[in-house]
Amino acid sequence: MQYIEPYHSPLGDILLAADDVGLTGLWFEGQKYFALRLDPEHTGQETPVLEQARRWLDVYFSGREPDFSVPLHFIGTAFQKEVWELLCEIPYGQTCTYGEIAGKLASRRGLRHLSAQAVGGAVGHNAVSIIVPCHRVVGKNGSLTGYAGGLDKKEALLRLEKVDMSAFFRPKRGTAQ
Repeated sequence: MQYIEPYHSPLGDILLAADDVGLTGLWFEGQKYFALRLDPEHTGQETPVLEQARRWLDVYFSGREPDFSVPLHFIGTAFQKEVWELLCEIPYGQTCTYGEIAGKLASRRGLRHLSAQAVGGAVGHNAVSIIVPCHRVVGKNGSLTGYAGGLDKKEALLRLEKVDMSAFFRPKRGTAQ
C-alpha cells in the first residue's frame, strides 16, 4: 500500500508518496511522468516517512542542505535503480553530466562504455525528484536539459543550491518538460 500527502513548495505543489519501506514518489504537479508508478490502491495518510520527507523539503527550500536522509524505496528496473543510486551521490550544490554518470556505471559493471542517452532515460524517469537530485545532471556542453519538472524548476533548484549558473544554458529545443 502506498500513502500520499501534498506538499506546498515555493516552486509549486508537490505530491509525496511512500510505502512501508520508504519514499516512492515526489512529483511536481503536472510534471512529465507525474505519479507514473503510484499504486492505484493508494490512500491519503500521514506516515513517518512522509513526515520526514516534508521536514527534509522544509530544510531544503529554506536554502540549506538537509543533514539527514529520507528512507527511499525505488520502484523501477534494475538499470534505473542503479542510475538513481548514483544520482544520490551528487553533492549538494554541484552538478555532473549524463556522460559522467554513464562512465561511473560502466566502470561499476566492468564495461568500457555505457550510453549517456540510456542514462538520460533513467534520470528522466526518476520518481523521487529533488531528494534524488536529477536536477543536478546537465549536458556535457552545459545544456540544462532533461528535467521532467520543467527547466524553470531545474534552474530554480540549482540557484537555491547556489550553483554557479554562468556555464549553463537552456537548449533551443524543448526537452523533458
